[in-house]
Amino acid sequence: MISATRIWMICWIDNMGMIQMTDNERSENEKSDGMDRIAKTLFAPIYPVLAGYFLDRFGRRDGVCIDLGSGPGSLAIAVAQSSSMMVWALDKSEDAVRKMQENIAGAGLTDRITPLHGDVVQIPLPDTSVDLVVSRGSIFFWEDVHAAFCETARILRPGGMAFIGGGFGSAELRDQIVVKMMERRSDWEPFYRKNMSPETVALLNEELARTNGVHGEVIRDDSGIWVVMRK
Repeated sequence: MISATRIWMICWIDNMGMIQMTDNERSENEKSDGMDRIAKTLFAPIYPVLAGYFLDRFGRRDGVCIDLGSGPGSLAIAVAQSSSMMVWALDKSEDAVRKMQENIAGAGLTDRITPLHGDVVQIPLPDTSVDLVVSRGSIFFWEDVHAAFCETARILRPGGMAFIGGGFGSAELRDQIVVKMMERRSDWEPFYRKNMSPETVALLNEELARTNGVHGEVIRDDSGIWVVMRK
C-alpha cells in the first residue's frame, strides 16, 4: 500500500509584514487546487455514476452518509444530489476542507453537507452514527488501513454499509480517463495498475478479515475496486 506523510502548513512574516507561504504550504495549496481542477474537469463524470452505484447497492437514499478523504467534496456533493441523505465530508487537509466548503456552497448544499476536518484513523463522530460510508481514491494514501477500517466499523449503524476503494464508475469512463491520465503523467500508470492489482485485492481482504464488527468482501469490477462492509 502507498503511504503519505501529512504536510503541516506553516506561515512566516517577511520584513514588510506580509504573510508568506513556506514550500510545504504552497505544495499543499497547489495539491488541493490541482485535485479540485481535475475533479471539475476530467473526473467530473464519475462522481454521479459512483454515487448511484453506492446508493443502489445500499438500497436506501435516506439517513446519514460520510465521505472519507473527501478532498474537494465532489463525491459528497454527488451523494447529496442523488439522495435525501445528510452528508459529512471528512478530510485531514485544512486546504481541502476550505476548498470543499466553497464547492458545497456553490452547489447550494450547505444545509445537507457538513465539512469535517479529521483523520480516517480517528473519525470525530460518535459510535453507530452513520448509515453509509463512501470513499473514492483516498485509501491508497492511508497510512494505517486497518485502523481506518476499525473506525468505519465503529461509526456504522446496524444495517449500515461502507464502500471504500477507487475507480471510475464504469468501463467506458475508466478507459477514457486512464488514457488521458497516462498522457498527462508518465508515472501515473504504474500507480493505477498497482492499486487495481490482485495483490491489492489480497491485502484489502486481509485487512477486512481483521476488522471486527462487520462482514463483507472486496469487489473488483468495471466500476473499480471496493471494500464493501456490512453491519
